[in-house]
Amino acid sequence: MPAQTPPSQTPPDQTQTNQGQPSTGQPSAQNGQPANPIPLVKTSITVTESISAEAPASISVLDTQQLEETPGVNLDDRLRSVPGFSLFRRSSSVVANPTTQGVSLRGIGSTGASRTLVLWDSIPLNDPFGGWVYWDRLPIDELDRVEISRGASTSVFGDLAMGGAIAAFTREASKRFWASYEGGSDNTEEVEAGASDIWRQRFAATTDVRAFSTDGYFIVPANLRGAVDRRANERFVAGNLKLDYLGGVQRFTVKLDILAEERANGTVLQNNSSGLGTLSANYSRDTGSNGVSVLGYDTQENFHSSFSSVALDRNSERLTELQHVPSDAQGGAAFWRHSEKRWDFIVGADVERVHGFSIDAVVNATPRVGGGTLLEHGLFGQFDVTAGAFKFFAGARHQFTGVGGTFLSPNAGFVVGKRWIRARGSVYRAFRSPTLNELYRDFRQGNTETNANPGLLPETVFGAEAGVDLVGESRKASVTLFRNSLNRLITNTTLSSSPTLILRERENGPAALSDGLEANVQQNWRDWRGELRYLYVDSRVLSTGLRLAQIPRHQGSAQLTYAKRRTLASAGIRSYSGQFDDDVNQFYLPGFATVTLSVRQTLTSHVSAIVEVENLLNHQYLTALTPTPTTGEPRFWRIGVRWSTQ
Repeated sequence: MPAQTPPSQTPPDQTQTNQGQPSTGQPSAQNGQPANPIPLVKTSITVTESISAEAPASISVLDTQQLEETPGVNLDDRLRSVPGFSLFRRSSSVVANPTTQGVSLRGIGSTGASRTLVLWDSIPLNDPFGGWVYWDRLPIDELDRVEISRGASTSVFGDLAMGGAIAAFTREASKRFWASYEGGSDNTEEVEAGASDIWRQRFAATTDVRAFSTDGYFIVPANLRGAVDRRANERFVAGNLKLDYLGGVQRFTVKLDILAEERANGTVLQNNSSGLGTLSANYSRDTGSNGVSVLGYDTQENFHSSFSSVALDRNSERLTELQHVPSDAQGGAAFWRHSEKRWDFIVGADVERVHGFSIDAVVNATPRVGGGTLLEHGLFGQFDVTAGAFKFFAGARHQFTGVGGTFLSPNAGFVVGKRWIRARGSVYRAFRSPTLNELYRDFRQGNTETNANPGLLPETVFGAEAGVDLVGESRKASVTLFRNSLNRLITNTTLSSSPTLILRERENGPAALSDGLEANVQQNWRDWRGELRYLYVDSRVLSTGLRLAQIPRHQGSAQLTYAKRRTLASAGIRSYSGQFDDDVNQFYLPGFATVTLSVRQTLTSHVSAIVEVENLLNHQYLTALTPTPTTGEPRFWRIGVRWSTQ
């Protein structure tokens, strides 16, 4: 499970050219201006401080500057420029219900549960009960980089990585202090402060606290609003403390992160709140040819939510349910890596226990209690060998699913490259077990009610991909073709539909197929960088030809960035084609595009000013039909100042 790189170790994609990948050469000068070289193609996935796994996959790395030049309160908004990245709904995590914040890559997934593993310094961020992600836990300005690996092309991750993995890494500890303030539209305010220090060159501590508040916006169009409608909004406080022992070849880290948030979900009676904390520890030892890492974590969480039935004229609503969901998770993993000149292997084991209940107080009905315990554990191995210009990969994971039975996930692939070109291909088989949320928790959005299903089985994918990467001194291009055969995909199946109530239930759906193409082009010249990204994916049920819900066929983004001396400015556009909100393709959400703008200006050696605007042209777009249409974020601007001693 990915974590950060130790102080003595630069990320692998910036230090050397791996066998079977092109080299960019050395920067040159033009007209007295130094060139802006493209980094090497990323070929390895950071697992822990001492473990990196080579992979024949499409891996993207967003460094500190790339994270800064893309506007967004939380990380999910900044990742939307990456093709294939999407949450269950098309709305920002700033105001969306947390249960809709499950991550999908390449059109795998049509519910709020993640088909993508999200980690922060080795530790899973996916909610233990439901699999979604609380994006406000992450302090963006203190992240060193984010790695995005698409597809299940390696065995080192568990079932949550059926569609890939996203790993965020905190900046290394150093002697520094920082504080920032941002204010903006809709009475938005954010305050952040933190400190980091190293003493005796062996001990380090880093802490960060972040508080955010916004009045939000109306999610129902003005012409449909009634007396019950209110602004959807959010308030949260997040903090973390990280202690490190830096002992040369050894490292030991203890980390605590906590979050308290509350949200209004758009009407008088619909609200939710969450409180959670994770305590984790990670020991790593790296002797060059051998690396060992052991980690463990404990997460405790309480989630509260209220649901209502809204009248058709939206002038009255009736409380239907109060929900309390306590849950906890304990997990751990152990890895051993051995490297020789022409081959490497990683073996390990992991385990996770999740315990939780959905306690529902139903108005005028008998209270419901559903839940239990899921225990998953697995053994895995990953091997690669170099033969001339080729590198071959093979791996397997044997997993106890937690809902009865076991599953074998094999993978294989290759990479071949010379100078500026690299070709790659891989095949894999993976699965995801249903979450406690899918098994036991009912929920309601608008007048759409979705029931849990304790009889759900694990969903599976058999995938294949092939791609080409072209890398020059100032330009880079990448193209990937992929096919994912999905079986027993857990979907929200429509049972009945009327103007006052849409009834759905989570079920294992019929076989589906997801075919697609992913492309990325980047060009650097002097102080400018331009980037175009595109994803085409056609995800359909094989027996009916219906498209999978919540998956647009086309996604794309374009961004132009200027970086010189004290100025970092960027403008971008994100575009999405239409998609369906439901499994029977009854409710269509039209495509849309939004424009973003970000400027960071250094004022002094320690102070910088920030201006960010999302949806600059204030375009209105739909995020759901329940059956009342709900809309996404309008123009959202923020102005701030950041002080840092480093």
